Amino acid sequence: MRLLIGGSPSKLFHLKEFSNELAKLGVESKVVLDTDYCDGFPSRKISNWVHGSAKFNELAKSFKPDAILVDRQRHFGLATSKTNIPLLVHLRGDYWKEMKMAKETLYRSPPKRLALWGWSRIADKCFESADLILPICKHLENRTKEYYPKTNIDTMYQGINPDNWYSTEGMKLDHPCVGLLQSAVIWEKAREMLTLEPVLKKMPHVTFYWVGDGPYHGHIMSKLSKYENFKWLGHMQYPDKVREYLSEIDIYLLLSGIDMSPLTLLEAQLMKRPVIATRVGGIPELMNDNKTGFLMERGDYQTLIEKINILLQDENKRNAIGKAGRQFVIENFNWQKIASNFVSSLKKYSLI
Repeated sequence: MRLLIGGSPSKLFHLKEFSNELAKLGVESKVVLDTDYCDGFPSRKISNWVHGSAKFNELAKSFKPDAILVDRQRHFGLATSKTNIPLLVHLRGDYWKEMKMAKETLYRSPPKRLALWGWSRIADKCFESADLILPICKHLENRTKEYYPKTNIDTMYQGINPDNWYSTEGMKLDHPCVGLLQSAVIWEKAREMLTLEPVLKKMPHVTFYWVGDGPYHGHIMSKLSKYENFKWLGHMQYPDKVREYLSEIDIYLLLSGIDMSPLTLLEAQLMKRPVIATRVGGIPELMNDNKTGFLMERGDYQTLIEKINILLQDENKRNAIGKAGRQFVIENFNWQKIASNFVSSLKKYSLI
């Protein structure tokens, strides 16, 4: 079988790892940056509107794929929908909630509303034309079935290579410390970080570090930067600097209002960090509550303080939980398992 994979820039690294594992299963695949071959309105580069899907058509003609996998609903998927080649859509986020939030927050002006309308039309066409939609977690699979009950749908988790995540030196932080590694791009996700305010007040001896950035950086910092034990480290080079950061922190904390399959949660566990995360979306599927870390409800800062204290006061417990976390991720999210399950999904729906 030949599989053409069109990916976004931030996911090419992981898609190439996926491709390497597929080769071991007899699937020949080619990974490309989707916008290199197909673009158009509402792309920011107006010059790309002229070329349309010409390069995509040449690529499809030369590679002759049996199926095409896309990791976002853009022009690459739209172009595939106009061919007889089966379209596989890897759905990484709750598209419907994210579109609603975008309309209510960052996309209120007429030009941005027009762009959002354009993206929405493309996404709807990709979903409607998909021979198989692959949500990134079970929670999102159930959400997708609400909108497309007659479409073939199967979960495809994000895979990860454990060999890339090992302890390394290079970063020095104040201890004890708790580390956050998350963006501030979607308000529904980012605003949960404000749960930290009463925690910062009650735990002045603990330093909280945040790695990440985004449009809502100012909203977060306006509330939390007044506390001396909250430090913003900005964007961090991936994966080397992120590896150093995760090696140094005592606890990894994920405070998110909506999330499907945060890769950082897998990375932190592979780095043997005990994790604390909000019980939303697909997060509970990516960790083992009370064994690799702790889940907490949104806004429950008292439980957060309790769990942080439990972990900071018992180094042996931290180490045991960290070790269990790495083993949990290795067993459940290694690329061999993800690739094997993907091939099984194709067979299940007669796409291979």
